[in-house]
Amino acid sequence: MNTFILTLSCPDRPGIVYAISGALLDVDANILENAQYDDLDTGLFTLRTRFETRRSLDAIEAAIGPIAVELGGSYRVRNEEQRPRALIMVSKHDHCLIDLLYRRSTGELPIEIPLVVSNHTDTAHHAARYGVRFEHLPMTADVKQQQERRLLELVDEQQIDFIVLARYMQILSPQLCAALPGRIINIHHSFLPGFKGARPYHQAHERGVKLIGATAHYVTSDLDEGPIIEQDVERVNHSLTPTQLTMIGQDIERRVLARAVRYHAEDRVILIGGKTVVFS
Repeated sequence: MNTFILTLSCPDRPGIVYAISGALLDVDANILENAQYDDLDTGLFTLRTRFETRRSLDAIEAAIGPIAVELGGSYRVRNEEQRPRALIMVSKHDHCLIDLLYRRSTGELPIEIPLVVSNHTDTAHHAARYGVRFEHLPMTADVKQQQERRLLELVDEQQIDFIVLARYMQILSPQLCAALPGRIINIHHSFLPGFKGARPYHQAHERGVKLIGATAHYVTSDLDEGPIIEQDVERVNHSLTPTQLTMIGQDIERRVLARAVRYHAEDRVILIGGKTVVFS
């Protein structure tokens, strides 16, 4: 018995769940989980169904495909055993990278990590410790275009499903973002107010913030404006030093990024324009 995950997005209308359930019944499927959402702003219907069957992926797609076409939507079916392959990109801050590698090694994250890419060599030993290939791609202005082409080559060579920017401190070009829509996840420190640039936790300390947090989002050509996947905050006070704020902030970043990666890897995130539906 194999377990599959079906995701569907289409214009809302009566009978969608009935049609999909009937198609799954035709391939002797037993539904294990089902979640759906009607987006009133766009009129789109989204669905995630996890089911088991002895039938093949080809047989399932033959049953679902014509219905998806009739509904005017898009769909995807994935065998749950086929774990998505994630390429991790990092600069010098290693806390998110270490966390992802550890969670993958314990089975908490249902992904494969075949490759770590960095514009520095500082984190190479972490990749080596977990038996993951490390590729150094320095990113200076004169070689950026060439290095991004190499990155896309690596994505193809390693059959990468998505990229995780685990505190990768470089801005991706609009061309690279366009080449991988909905396939690049970034973690960003977010405060009230938001502090940009270097030393954000020091800026937060100087302004006496009461909440610090982090946001995981898909990367678009609009810097830090992509669809949000996950967020979290923690209350702080005036007594904390910049070092203590940094420690708290990095812990939030680890948690938020790990949850976002897991949601994406389990096909729980569906894009609707500039926002996401995240099925729990």
